[in-house]
Amino acid sequence: MIVLGSTSEVAQAFVEKALQEGEKYEKIYLLTSNKETTERFARHIDVKFLQQAEVIELDLMKEIDYTRFDHVNSNVLFCATGYLGDGTEEGLYDNKNTERIININYSKLVPVMNYFAQKFESRRSGTIIGLSSVAGDRGRQSNFIYGSAKAAFTAYLSGLRNYLFDKKVHVLTIKPGFMETKMTEGLPLNPRLTAKPKQAAASIYNAYKKQKNVAYVLPVWGIIMMIIRNIPEFIFKKLKL
Repeated sequence: MIVLGSTSEVAQAFVEKALQEGEKYEKIYLLTSNKETTERFARHIDVKFLQQAEVIELDLMKEIDYTRFDHVNSNVLFCATGYLGDGTEEGLYDNKNTERIININYSKLVPVMNYFAQKFESRRSGTIIGLSSVAGDRGRQSNFIYGSAKAAFTAYLSGLRNYLFDKKVHVLTIKPGFMETKMTEGLPLNPRLTAKPKQAAASIYNAYKKQKNVAYVLPVWGIIMMIIRNIPEFIFKKLKL
């Protein structure tokens, strides 16, 4: 398995869920911008599951040397890379904040995804799992920079799924709603609409095994976003969402 964004609590929970379910991997490649934290997780799965892992540094905000990934091969790619950024009015007009949100969630991420997608295509097998967001389903004033980047990533995954279908590679788009993670720490989240990492991992694993195309971590978010998408624009633009 290849994991992008391997410091993510959801990514780590998914790795553990897969191993608990008896999945076997010659090696798990943990790509991360935080090598020290990820090495602790690598030691954890080695001790708990006797699973060999390799930690590879990847910082999307720096120039990437793709030759470092030449040896990386797997049948599963799990991408949990994401950056929420500052969604306040102050953050909206901070170009560094805006650029970082767009770069990490989309523009710098897609070339990395393409690099591994080409490997999957050449082998004509595998599954790519990408974590997008319900924020990408419709732009809302509270987080539309982040949402626009996630909307672009959702469209990318949709196109990639279409392109790779006859190459025998499956692409799964995951749309989490609220999740209890470091990224959302301190935000006033409704507990009934918020998934814990282990809960999210179980939902994602189930969607992966069923080869779904698009899945919401909590099914209720599918209903919520269907309603939000269908609110007429002349009403929607007046709402404080």
